[in-house]
Amino acid sequence: MKLPSFNSKSKQPKQRFNSRRIPLSRRHPALLQLLDSGVTIGSVLLCLFLLPTRLPGMELLGIGPNWLLIWVVAWSVKRSVWAGTLAGIVLGFLQDAMTSPEPSHAITLGLVGFLTGLIQKQRFIQEDFISVALIVFIMAILAETVFASLLTLPRDRPAEYIWAYYQRVTLASAILSSLWAPVIYYPLNIWWERMKVLESQ
Repeated sequence: MKLPSFNSKSKQPKQRFNSRRIPLSRRHPALLQLLDSGVTIGSVLLCLFLLPTRLPGMELLGIGPNWLLIWVVAWSVKRSVWAGTLAGIVLGFLQDAMTSPEPSHAITLGLVGFLTGLIQKQRFIQEDFISVALIVFIMAILAETVFASLLTLPRDRPAEYIWAYYQRVTLASAILSSLWAPVIYYPLNIWWERMKVLESQ
């Protein structure tokens, strides 16, 4: 026996609206360019934010990873020598604004961008995680060496103290930077490769 329903309104089945996401390939080129610029600038700002941050696992002897150097290497691996150099100089000036302009970090990061672009242009090394980590390790040692040399130029600081501090800082910075390099390189590399494919279509 079927009981009468006391609810006059019959229940309608809920409609599911499948919101289709527009693929990137169908978006306007200007919007893609704006989105690409936003991701690139956002990644730079993230590295600037992480630079003075000391989280667990990101510190060795009081030294953290050189996030801006990692970003410059990740950028320069895919681009020309001059694009890498310019990116290094710009990020170096940004680091100067956060720390001290004397000596300028633009010199060291510009050199890192130049050499990384040169290595990639000559195809001395492949573009995988191990290779990028190796490049970051070498460039971190080079950057710290150049920076320590620049510190000795004014002659107002004892060179013995500078080089003693350099020996402690360099290896820690190089190890941490190379270990954390895939965190920056992997997502940016995937994004830039995807943008490159879309631009070629």
